[in-house]
Amino acid sequence: MKRSLRQTLRLSPRWAPYVFISPFLVLFAVFGVFPLLFSLHLAFQSWEPTSGLDSMSFVGLENFAFALQDEWFWKSLKNTLWLAVVSGAPQHLVAIPLAVFIHQSFKRLRDGVVGAYFLPYITSTVAIAIMFSSLLSKDFGLINAMLHAVFGAEHVDWLGRAENIKPAIAFVVFWRYLGFNVVLYLAALQTIPKDLYEAATMDGAGRWQQFWCITLPNLKPMIFFGVTLSVIGGLQLFEEPFILTGGRGGVDQSGMTSAVYLYRMAFDFNDFGGASAMSWLLFAVVAVLTWLTNRAFRPRGDQA
Repeated sequence: MKRSLRQTLRLSPRWAPYVFISPFLVLFAVFGVFPLLFSLHLAFQSWEPTSGLDSMSFVGLENFAFALQDEWFWKSLKNTLWLAVVSGAPQHLVAIPLAVFIHQSFKRLRDGVVGAYFLPYITSTVAIAIMFSSLLSKDFGLINAMLHAVFGAEHVDWLGRAENIKPAIAFVVFWRYLGFNVVLYLAALQTIPKDLYEAATMDGAGRWQQFWCITLPNLKPMIFFGVTLSVIGGLQLFEEPFILTGGRGGVDQSGMTSAVYLYRMAFDFNDFGGASAMSWLLFAVVAVLTWLTNRAFRPRGDQA
């Protein structure tokens, strides 16, 4: 009896791998696939969640038409693109030479220096945003105090004036993700063979020539990876602008990104259908810009 029970419970080698990975597949289906498909379904529905699922009504493409005619949606998209460019591009322009400097100048202390730069990335986004809300305070913020002490500048209302909100958010995003990109480029630098630099030195190439002719070409795959992550992350920017602007986008909606507007559309205005349609439009924008990034980094012979 015991032997037959064991044989019954014994997994077939054919099905054992699927059983072992089934917990992940179940969780992915529940928390990944289902919300994605449900949001796609909602994009074609008019639904107020407080009325229950029975209140859904099919409206076709009306939600997409509304989104394309919504001035706030276009303004939030412009704000998002502005923040993605202004906070994303400097990250890589600073991270590459900084990674090269750390790679060449630090040996034993390299891990500690890298850890210090990487710390903001692993710190809670909410904690960072709250900290910068205090630092950027008009009357009592440390940043205004330093600007006044060093340059004699008047106190700047960073989060209370429309023209200052986006630069303040961009600075916070730049500061938080700089260390992540430094770690990426440091990892790539360690894969470049030292023989290339030794041969270039013997041929009389200086450090600047070695950087342009050896370092940058070998960093290109990692630059493509880092820029792609910046594009995707920049277009999904939510936590920093949400907390720094109190969840409302700030004065004149200057800090309202597309993700913040989607949140407001769903939870402030109770229009989940419109929010779902806008999320899929944002997905299309992310897909197009990612494709353009791929083409920009593709070798010239493969452009056709």
